[in-house]
Amino acid sequence: MEIPIFTVDAFTNLPFKGNPAAICLIENELRDDLYQSIAAEMNLSETAFITRRNSMDFSSGSRFGLRWFTPTNEIPLCGHATLASAAVLFYLKKNVNPVLVFETMSGDLYVRQHEESLIMDFPLNKPNPQDQHEIKDLLKAVVGDVPIQEVCYSPTTRKLMIRLADTCDRSELTSLKPEAEALLKNESTGKIKGVIVTVKGAPTAQPGYDFYSRYFAPWVGILEDPVCGSAHTVLAAYWSEKLNKKKMLAYQCSSRGGELGLEVRDDGRLNISGQAQIVLQGTLKI
Repeated sequence: MEIPIFTVDAFTNLPFKGNPAAICLIENELRDDLYQSIAAEMNLSETAFITRRNSMDFSSGSRFGLRWFTPTNEIPLCGHATLASAAVLFYLKKNVNPVLVFETMSGDLYVRQHEESLIMDFPLNKPNPQDQHEIKDLLKAVVGDVPIQEVCYSPTTRKLMIRLADTCDRSELTSLKPEAEALLKNESTGKIKGVIVTVKGAPTAQPGYDFYSRYFAPWVGILEDPVCGSAHTVLAAYWSEKLNKKKMLAYQCSSRGGELGLEVRDDGRLNISGQAQIVLQGTLKI
């Protein structure tokens, strides 16, 4: 069996920045263990698998199946690998449709082109305030002695969000060095699958980011995800309310960096926009 495969850097306009995802185009569904083996072999934060739905090819169809796997397990939602999947279909396969629909574990996700960016229609996941005392050891493992403003939790995504105090700036966020063992030791209930750390931005400075973030998920085999789109379904809901803004510009402060445009819509959903660079294409032989 031969499977076309691509590596795409998402949420960036430069190669080797943003968040890399492996994208596989498959004619028919594979065994679950084979999906997982391919994802483990690629060893990126996510490998995505696109399947055709009622169409002859990847250039003319508008509806596709989409699944995402980390090196260790399948996940229900992934933003950067969705953006990367659309980039392969629009840019390489020259898909003729104005909007692509991906059937996923999180429902139908729509992606369209707008100038040099791709815009994804995603769910919005509002987090709820979380008692810090209940998870004080985990908080210590993530941020050490850096002061915390607020902690929230999203039950839908099982993501914990830690907002650093407004006295902190981007440098204190980037200097955090949590260890996977410490995070796993202090959270083994299964309630939390990822931790978002965020701090308010300085919109008066160019290019005017409304907030910064980092994302850690050793529970799914990823110590740090370079740019996490699904984390921003939580961040956008939180910061939109705190800043009283529907349109925001966000930056994820991993070593690779990444920029996301966010728009909270009146219908309760979220537009996530970003650019993508296809850096590798080849054939997977099984």
